[in-house]
Amino acid sequence: MTSGNVFADLGFDNSEEELRKAKLAREIRAIIMRRRLTQAKSAQLLAMKQPDISAVVMGEQGKFSIDRPMRCLDRRAYKVDVVVRHKPRKSAPTADAA
Repeated sequence: MTSGNVFADLGFDNSEEELRKAKLAREIRAIIMRRRLTQAKSAQLLAMKQPDISAVVMGEQGKFSIDRPMRCLDRRAYKVDVVVRHKPRKSAPTADAA
């Protein structure tokens, strides 16, 4: 059974942050693909260096903080919402589950 977060399943320390960065990077890649932008043009539009765009496209977002992809999307008139909610409670195992 998986948790729904591949980073948690793989034992990453900051699994929630890694998942959020991956989702943001996926959106940036989708925008680049949808608009058929080169990495050089993407870098210019997002105010990033071309090697950083390459890292995002290749899924190597480890060197970025969570706010960097958010700022990039904001520069291109995309709105990023952050939602805060309680974590679901883990249910205690029942006698039937044993």
